[in-house]
Parts: sequence; structure tokens; C-alpha cells
Amino acid sequence: MGGMAYTILVADDEPAIRTMLEVILSADGHDIVAVPDGKTALEFLKEHTPDAMLLDVKMPFMDGFEICSRVKRIKRLRDTPVLLLTGFDDDQTRDHAKLVGADDIVYKPLSGKNLRGRVNQLIEARRR
Repeated sequence: MGGMAYTILVADDEPAIRTMLEVILSADGHDIVAVPDGKTALEFLKEHTPDAMLLDVKMPFMDGFEICSRVKRIKRLRDTPVLLLTGFDDDQTRDHAKLVGADDIVYKPLSGKNLRGRVNQLIEARRR
């Protein structure tokens, strides 16, 4: 695992999933910033530019779709890969994700190896 340590913002309202994502993604040496909701995610994004974001679709205050659509309208953040996390594998979810400009969708239950690969791939594609 050569490679850089990236900063990844994780937003999920379920503590168990946040912890799991931190464990999975920090295995590659990345710095994980985990927040419980969209409001906190946007506050973090005011001051920081992470290398990638993993946003749960269903969260209180503001869902992952809404955060993603806001992020993609901010010049500084526009190129940051956004992965949406959802338990729903259906056309409506996929269409909505495309509409808000998400770079990828990750379905629960999660496969750690698959997730790490996709996150690293998206970040590295942006870096070229």
C-alpha cells in the first residue's frame, strides 16, 4: 500500500456505521473526519477541502443528496469525489445520485475491500 494519506469526510447518522467506515478507510492510512449529520459536514467543508466524501443518503437535517448538490456548486469542492452511501439499490436512488452529481454510490451492507478500492480509485483519478 504505497500511496498518499488522504483526508476523507464521512457523514452518517449511525455511530456503528461511522465507526466501521473509519476502520475500513483508515486501514489505508487515510485521515477520516466522521460527522453525524449534514449540517456538521457543511460546517467542516467551509474550512476544509477533503480528498473525498462519503455521505449517507438518509440523515437528519439534510440528506446526502442535498449536501452533494451543494458541494458540486462550490468551485473549490466541485472536483472532490462524492460517494453516496445508501441501503436502497433502485433506479430512483441512482437517478437522484446522478442528478446531484455524485461520483459513485456505495450500497449497504458494505464490503470493506470494495469500498477502499473505489475510494482510492476516485481520488487517484482526480489527482492525475
